[in-house]
Amino acid sequence: MSRKELPRGGLVTAALAGRISNREGAAALHLTTRQFQRLKQRVRHGGAEALRHRGRGRPSHRRLTAAVCARVQALLQDRYAGFNDTHLTEKLRELHGLTISRESVRRLRRALGVGAVHRRRPAQHRARRPREAAAGQLLQVDGSPYDWLEDRGPRLTLLGAIDDATSQVVALHFRPTEDLHGYATLLRQVFTTTGLPVALYGDGINILVRNDRHWSLAEQLAGAQAPTHVGRMLQELGIGYVQARSPQAKGRVERLWATLQDRLVSELRLRRTATRAAANAFLPMFLADFNRRFSRAAQQAQPVWRRPPRDLDLVLSCRYSRVVARDNTVRVGASRSANSSMAASSSSPTAPASRARRPRPANLPSRPAALRTPTTAPRAAARAHPPRGPCTARWPRSPRPSRRLPHGGIRGASATIPNSRFEPDILDAGDDIFTLQYPRHSY
Repeated sequence: MSRKELPRGGLVTAALAGRISNREGAAALHLTTRQFQRLKQRVRHGGAEALRHRGRGRPSHRRLTAAVCARVQALLQDRYAGFNDTHLTEKLRELHGLTISRESVRRLRRALGVGAVHRRRPAQHRARRPREAAAGQLLQVDGSPYDWLEDRGPRLTLLGAIDDATSQVVALHFRPTEDLHGYATLLRQVFTTTGLPVALYGDGINILVRNDRHWSLAEQLAGAQAPTHVGRMLQELGIGYVQARSPQAKGRVERLWATLQDRLVSELRLRRTATRAAANAFLPMFLADFNRRFSRAAQQAQPVWRRPPRDLDLVLSCRYSRVVARDNTVRVGASRSANSSMAASSSSPTAPASRARRPRPANLPSRPAALRTPTTAPRAAARAHPPRGPCTARWPRSPRPSRRLPHGGIRGASATIPNSRFEPDILDAGDDIFTLQYPRHSY
């Protein structure tokens, strides 16, 4: 008998002997009087053993059939190897029409001797930071280097942004490493699809914040370090940045990586994805299903996302300051670019071949053909045709060794100086802008 059935024998026997009434026995067992009379009838005909539950030892009529168990175990060992119990339960219900519980999947997995994907650990006490009230108030960003494609492709880094109020994953993007252009692409995806948040919450990586001890003379005079490229983009867009001091402080995005390293890896393995381009192409479909399952409603129904500016492509670009030499050349990394006109005030490198440039607006005047400074002509020809401008002409020097550009800049990018009158060239997002400074002269 079970622990619940043990007290019944003595009370029913006392009622049969007339020592207690049926009402007293039923009240002691928390039964109705009619049910207690049935128990007395069963003891009269079968003794105390008749008080045992009649379904004990018999197979349940709701048990899984042998064919269903064999099918689930075959899928667990072949197609869905490495899936956790909850993820496998969802796949069986959505793709195979097998509506079984997570505990049944766990029991069948343990019957095969397959261990759990994640061990259950005891809960640890931590003071959780309350969520923001409205969507768009705080956006947590981070990168996770992981073997996302396993042995089918290269090791990648997944950059992501999750809303603090709703746990909605706003954007995901695969990159070879956690770099500047990866964050620029991630922010562009967030701004164009959702909007501008009030603040970002991330770690102290040098791509997002300055964590070096170097102060230039201009920074010492200003009393503050110049921001990084991403920091300048956020300042121009009016977006604040909160630096986390520990991984637990940005626990929402850290828990997101733990979930994605399980679910996203299994989904990529299921589709045999082997390249970064194919993985990025799958992310929008994965995000739609992921947010449907795990996002929640915010405390305030009205979101605070803002509309991005029209010159977003120009804001999401890298900018450097360069001094024009006396020979009218500008050094960019290990290369030099020359122009015969001193009227230009900004320059931009040639856009990558994989990125189409935006058409030039009709209201801007067409640029005349740039006159190249001769580098192989004799000195007499150079004296006969000196470059325009007040600077003295000097023969171009040999290229110096390449110097590292500050704050994650592109090295060795060739620059072209537009010959328009102080009108910047139309740039794409992620392009570089070089502001030229002329010594001893102001325009």
